[in-house]
Parts: sequence; structure tokens; C-alpha cells
Amino acid sequence: MVEEKKKCGLYMRVSTEDQAREGFSFPEQKERLEAYCKFKGYEIVDYYEDAGVSAKTGNYRAEFERLKDGIKSKRINTIISLKLDRFTRSIYDWEELIIFLDENEAYIDCVNDDINTTTANGKMISRLLVSVSQNEIERTSERTKIGLAGAIKQGNIPHIAPLGYKHENKTLVIDYSTKDVVVRIFELYYNGYSYQKISTLFNEEKVLGKDNWRDSTIQNILQNEIYKGDFVHGKRTKSPTYYENVVEPIISKEMWEDCQVQKKKSSRNVFI
Repeated sequence: MVEEKKKCGLYMRVSTEDQAREGFSFPEQKERLEAYCKFKGYEIVDYYEDAGVSAKTGNYRAEFERLKDGIKSKRINTIISLKLDRFTRSIYDWEELIIFLDENEAYIDCVNDDINTTTANGKMISRLLVSVSQNEIERTSERTKIGLAGAIKQGNIPHIAPLGYKHENKTLVIDYSTKDVVVRIFELYYNGYSYQKISTLFNEEKVLGKDNWRDSTIQNILQNEIYKGDFVHGKRTKSPTYYENVVEPIISKEMWEDCQVQKKKSSRNVFI
């Protein structure tokens, strides 16, 4: 039985975190993969390069999709890459890729990991390696979250200091040169001034030397928990984390809550 000719697509990926990592540049990957194919007697059909994108689940990689199209059309029957993590670090995504390869009678050959998915043993080893890689990412993520939580509780807020605060030795502290502006915004709003009325007033007075105060600026200040001493990390994510009393407050919690009630009343009045 004559062994099928290996028609290869060389897949190279460089994510933003790989840019400064020695040995992961496109020229370096290309040189090593070409040498490997020459040694094995493989035919190189095409080159695929995904730049500036990681292998995280959900990330669209145009060149990888083009490579899969080449496999479907039978132009390519072998993917050559340096390591498994060029494809993914998710065991779920890897299983999907294995199924895709089986359905299209194609396989992967990884140079550094010495992985060949033509055999059951090779597939098993690949699953183990991807599983270890995924576990490493999850553990690193856990350690990062724990470290970040500890820092936030110490007042080390990982954001640009909002009006009324400044950073001193990474800790968010009150900036007494602008604190009173924040206090005034809350007091004006509490006493019935709208976002627009406050921004117009501030522009007329050129508060802090500025004449570009916006309604949205006033709104963002009024709804920022930091001014009552609290902080919400990942506010725009599905699972934000709330930290209480992490910095010295500029206003009382009562005043902040009263302004949120005032905001709800104003919102309802718009539709009455």
C-alpha cells in the first residue's frame, strides 16, 4: 500500500504576548517548519499566518479558517505547526478540531511537541498536553485574580484616577485640589440640578479651567461607586466583583445612594 503524499499547510500564529518571546516570530517559525518538511519529505502547499491574535476560545482567526477550507477542498491533508498551543489551549476546542480532521481525513504534525494525530496514541497524548496547557492558564488566571483582589483591597485600583483622586505609590488617595468639584457635583444634583444644567454651569464658570464639561461626564461621576469608597471590578462583564471600603470616600454612602434615587426619579419623569 502506497502511503498518501503529505500535502502540507504551514500554520504560524503570533499573538500580542508572543511578540517579544524569542523563537516565536513568523520568520523563525517558517524556517523551522520548512526544515522539518524537507527532512520528512513533505510537500508544502501553502503558508498561513495569524498575527496579533491569541488562541482563546471565540477569537476569529482568518488564516486558520482559510487553512480549514484548504483541508475541506482536499488541497491539504496535513497541518504543520510548531506547538499545539498555536491552535488552542482549550480541550473543548481541541476535540472539535480532532473531529474536523477525522471527518476530512487530515491530521496535525507538531514539530516541538512531537505530536502526530494519525494514531490513537498520538491523539491521546495531544489531549493530555492541551489539558495541561488549559490547566496552566486557569491556575495562572486564579493567581492573577487573587493578587488583583488583594491589591484592590489595599486601595491599589487598576484604573486611571478619577476626578477627585490621584495615585500615590499605586494607591488611590484623595486629590484635595479637585475633591471639592466632585462634592459640588453631588450636591448640585441632589438639590435638583440636571446633568445638563451642571455641565452648562461648569462651562460658564470654566471650572478647573475647562469649558468642555459634558452631560455624560457629570453622569459618570455621579454613578461611580468610588466616590463612596467602593470599587466595582469588571463592571462591563457578566460577573463584576464589588469591593467595599477600599479607598477613602469623598462623599457619604447616604449621599451617593440618595443621588441614585434622584436619578431614577428623573428617569421616570422623562416618560410621564
